[in-house]
Amino acid sequence: MWEHCLKRLEAEIAKNEILLWIRPLEISIDDEHVTLMASNDVVLEKVQSRYLKYILAAIKEVFGQQFSASIKLHQPVAHHPVVENKPQNNHQIPSNLDSRFVFDTFIEGRSNTIALAAALQTAQTPNPEFNPLLLYGSTGLGKTHLLHSIGNEILKNNPDEVVCYLHSEIYVNEMVKAIQQKSMELFKQKYRSVTTLLIDDIQFFARKERTQEEFFHTFNYLLEGQKRVIITCDRYPKEVNGLESRLKSRLGWGIVVPIDPPDYETRVAILKEKAKHLGFTLQDEVAFYIAKQLNSNIRELEGALSTLKANAFFTGKKIDLDYTKQILKELFKVNHQIVSVENIQKVTAQYYNVKLSELLGKSRKRSIVRPRQLAMFLAKDLTDKSYPEIGELFGGRDHTTVLHAYKKVAELLGENNDLNEDKQKIVNKLTE
Repeated sequence: MWEHCLKRLEAEIAKNEILLWIRPLEISIDDEHVTLMASNDVVLEKVQSRYLKYILAAIKEVFGQQFSASIKLHQPVAHHPVVENKPQNNHQIPSNLDSRFVFDTFIEGRSNTIALAAALQTAQTPNPEFNPLLLYGSTGLGKTHLLHSIGNEILKNNPDEVVCYLHSEIYVNEMVKAIQQKSMELFKQKYRSVTTLLIDDIQFFARKERTQEEFFHTFNYLLEGQKRVIITCDRYPKEVNGLESRLKSRLGWGIVVPIDPPDYETRVAILKEKAKHLGFTLQDEVAFYIAKQLNSNIRELEGALSTLKANAFFTGKKIDLDYTKQILKELFKVNHQIVSVENIQKVTAQYYNVKLSELLGKSRKRSIVRPRQLAMFLAKDLTDKSYPEIGELFGGRDHTTVLHAYKKVAELLGENNDLNEDKQKIVNKLTE
């Protein structure tokens, strides 16, 4: 009957949301009350605030009007596979997990809430409903942290699991070595014997046909065996030029979740937490100042803190606002040049040899429209500006115009090598 409820909910809630938030819930029926059990606080809060009223309506319709419903937190019992069914040679596979990266040290914000919830569900559910899980977003936003957190959580709940994390470049290098040493069967067996495979930066497989071929079969083998596969990519997989269409299709079998740059409040929280781990307390005004200056990714925030700590250690100075401004002024200057929408507009106009006034104007000439759309795309990709804010900076355009430009360029980048080259050259000029 619960399946009938889920089917009924499709009239009110998107299937993707049901798959992520509602289907993994465990249920218990006692007399005329249905108890929903969430595996973590993130899911509990989300379902309670957004979906519970729809679930209750579906339960009343399917079970009867006299039924009520509530949700509570539930820690699932660790799943221990039968020893005889354990994969062979698992002792030969290192997990490669970094114990520093766990869910407790991951700072949640609006930019990563869904990604965190999906990661927690995957880690805490023996047979997650969405498999594979693919997390995508720019460099330094926490994708790798979540990969390691998933692996560490799985092993904490069940040490008998065979978990393996690796960067896609390592996978490629190992495969090349296996080909050279004529040991491909051992290579295949190694990665097909895991119960959880965590692959970082799948975009590195682009244009490596034989690697994609082998990974495709390993990927299918693991999914058919109901093993977890979690993957990260620096962009939406369909935008990666050089990935085979069938692999792109397989990557979308489960659920694909973006991680966006952290918002201001999250950046402040990250700075204070990272400073604590580095052994010092960051004053609020210093955290607010750095968060305002650096808005691209978490690695920049970590780099700024490390620079501050090192300089303070060698000079014996106190890390206050004035000292922070003095030590990090060059870093902030470079960063502002990189992420400024105005600078993106200027460099794009120069690259395409068009006037800045034309780029920001109303011209519908193709020679102007495409550079304008690419500049809008880069503004959204390289800064934390919203679509409405970018529209304002492009001659007061509506946010829907910017959204259309972003989607159009993203589509073209997946099929147009010339545009990809243009984009990369402009980014290189911005980061020189």
